[in-house]
Amino acid sequence: MVKVTPKILEERLKVLLDDGIPGDLIEKIREKVKDVDLEEEQLEYLLNKVFINYNNSLMEANEPCGTVAAQSIGEPGTQMTLRTFHYAGVEEFSVTQGLPRLIEIVDARRFPSTPQMTIYLEEPYNKTEEEAIKVHNRIEQIRIEQITHDVDLDFVNWQIHINLIPEICEKKGIEIEQIPEILKRYKKKGTIKREGNTIIIDPGIEDLQSLQKLREKILKKVVKGIRGVKRGLLTPSDNNEEWVIKTEGTNMQGVIQIDGVDTTRTVSNHIHEIEKLYGIEAARKMIITEAQKVLEQQGLDVDLRHLLILSDLMCHTGSIQSIGRHGISGSKSSVFARAAFEVTVNQLLDAGLYGEEERLLGIPENVIIGQVIPIGTGRTSIMFDLDRNLEILKKKGKN
Repeated sequence: MVKVTPKILEERLKVLLDDGIPGDLIEKIREKVKDVDLEEEQLEYLLNKVFINYNNSLMEANEPCGTVAAQSIGEPGTQMTLRTFHYAGVEEFSVTQGLPRLIEIVDARRFPSTPQMTIYLEEPYNKTEEEAIKVHNRIEQIRIEQITHDVDLDFVNWQIHINLIPEICEKKGIEIEQIPEILKRYKKKGTIKREGNTIIIDPGIEDLQSLQKLREKILKKVVKGIRGVKRGLLTPSDNNEEWVIKTEGTNMQGVIQIDGVDTTRTVSNHIHEIEKLYGIEAARKMIITEAQKVLEQQGLDVDLRHLLILSDLMCHTGSIQSIGRHGISGSKSSVFARAAFEVTVNQLLDAGLYGEEERLLGIPENVIIGQVIPIGTGRTSIMFDLDRNLEILKKKGKN
């Protein structure tokens, strides 16, 4: 038995490359095989298997890959649950899963129904809970209403009394001395002062309705943290090796500026936010990852290549388009294809009004008028020379 040397490996891989196997696949084989002690027959068997499997997975010419991808994603979609997943022990902290989330991704919704981030931390913040809480306190949005037990209106002196809870302020790392400075814009033409754990604002307003409105604004005022990140949940990662922060609400731009946050791994499920911050390629990757996650959570097996077609179609223009009449289906050049999808009468009326031409190049339009559709064998045309055929038949007759 001959052992595989680097020279033999390179020779065999070159043959594979010449046979039409892509370079990135050959690179993967090289990485996997270079440190393994193989015999020549074993390498030959492996490379033959790669060649056969690659060629079996190639698509036939004129195959309707879009239709197959649509069926591949659509059929398991009927098996999905419609439930929302709740984090154990945390009320109102939920994640949209299943069919509603898949529809959200495909529709390229501007705002997801449950925006969420998974924030990874750098060392040493990710090693202990105490260190992770330091970053968590800088991220989680804290409003006045979360650190007070009540905000009273004094109608005798026309003042607002904010009664703070010192224990919560200390836990969240908020210094009571700084709060008058944060709230100074609400004093209007009046004064603001602190008495123990109470902040007294005298806005110089003697109107009940205006005072009530001011009280509501003060309650919603963000004291600390990043706007948009309503809540953070500190949990161990899946492999229990580090601490991560899962948030309700997203603001990637704000989060990546915080010290201790690992910007290379932190992710959001808000696809438009990812596109705005990192570009269309990152958004495309996000669409694939999110769709895969939804399908895997439901225990459904959809080939990655179908999701790749979907994401490529959504992102090929350089911005995210939805699959629907407001996006890809609505921007088709064919009148019948648009009319077959949604709002039939309007599409036909508009096409007549603007004098659009139907060239019958796609699938739906040919189905509508009953012609052979241009896929598979319908894509090829056979020309038949009658005169030449007659000559051949005459020759055969003479023989």
